[in-house]
Amino acid sequence: MPDYVLNVNGTRLHVTAPAEETLLSVLRNRLELTGTKYGCGEGQCGACTVLLDGRATRSCLMPVSAAVSAKITTIEGLEQHGLLTPLQQAFLDEGAFQCGYCTSGMIMSATSLLRDAHNPTEEQIVEAMNGNVCRCGTYPRIVAAVQRAARLSAQGGRG
Repeated sequence: MPDYVLNVNGTRLHVTAPAEETLLSVLRNRLELTGTKYGCGEGQCGACTVLLDGRATRSCLMPVSAAVSAKITTIEGLEQHGLLTPLQQAFLDEGAFQCGYCTSGMIMSATSLLRDAHNPTEEQIVEAMNGNVCRCGTYPRIVAAVQRAARLSAQGGRG
């Protein structure tokens, strides 16, 4: 099995894994970063979303060998110095999750959106979040959380 050096949450990590093993599997099973969830395994539900070079990416579809040169950020890598991002706090404040299974993927997709669109419209939020499935149906609260985070960031909060 080949050895890889991955840049995960700002840390260079050495991993031995088959080239075709998914990034999701490596993150969860080899690096014990279990915030990224296995949902459908087909890139359709968004539970496995991580950021690769700041862009939302379905880790269940990506072979680890394709992620070697990328900066990988998981849900565990968003907080800094024990503080939640405005988006993470907004998810809490808006009650934007129930079971929580989709939450990390939702937050990662929304983080990618907010890096590009600092004041997204409701339509932009819905479009960006399309493909992230919430089995509990908290979509209105998820949209409200993204809107709240955009307002917080505009007012000088961490983003």
